[in-house]
Amino acid sequence: MTDAIMNGLPPHIAQVICGHKSLDTTMGYKAIYPAEAIEAHRAFIACRRATRPGEEYRTPTEEEWDAFLAHFEKRKVSIGICARAFSSPCVHEHACVRCSLLRPEPAQRARLEEIRDNLLARIAEAEREGWLGEIEGLRISLAGAEDKLARIDQLSSRAIDPGMPGRAAGPVLSQRHARSAPHMTGGPSRSRHDTDAATRFKL
Repeated sequence: MTDAIMNGLPPHIAQVICGHKSLDTTMGYKAIYPAEAIEAHRAFIACRRATRPGEEYRTPTEEEWDAFLAHFEKRKVSIGICARAFSSPCVHEHACVRCSLLRPEPAQRARLEEIRDNLLARIAEAEREGWLGEIEGLRISLAGAEDKLARIDQLSSRAIDPGMPGRAAGPVLSQRHARSAPHMTGGPSRSRHDTDAATRFKL
C-alpha cells in the first residue's frame, strides 16, 4: 500500500481497493520512509525560500558578521544569559532583573538574593518617606527578582544524580529457603529422599 501510494496511486482509490470505510484507515497503512521525510522537508524549505526576498540569502558583509557575533558575546550579564533574539531591541532598557527572557544562572543565586533584599529595603524606605512614584517600579523589579529565584529553584529540583552503575545484589535467602532452593544459592541439589538415605547410613 505504501509503495502504491508513493508511486502515484490516489489515496481515495487505495481506500476503495482495500475496502476501508474511512480514508484515515487507509492512510494509517501508509508508512513514511526516511527518504520521503527528507524530500518533504527539502520541498518545504524550497517553498519558504521562494516566498521570501532573495536579499535575505545573500552573503553577509564583514560588518554584519561581526555584529552578529557581538550579539552573542553581549548576551552574558551578571545574573545570567540574555535570550533576546538577534537584531531585536531590549524592551526593558537593560533592566535585566525584570526581563522574562533572562535565563538566570544558579551560581548567581546569592547575587539575586542581595538584589531582592535591596529592593525590599528600598520599598520600605519609599513607603516611609512617601516616595509613591518609586514604589510601583520597585515592586515590578522585586517581582522579577523573585521570579528569577523561583526559576533557579525549579532548575535545581530537576537536577538528577545518575550515580555510578553497580552490580545488582542477588536475592537474600533465609536458611530454610536456601535448603528448599539450592539452585539459587549455588549449592548442590539434594532431595528429601537423599537426605533420609544419608541419615540412615550414619546410623
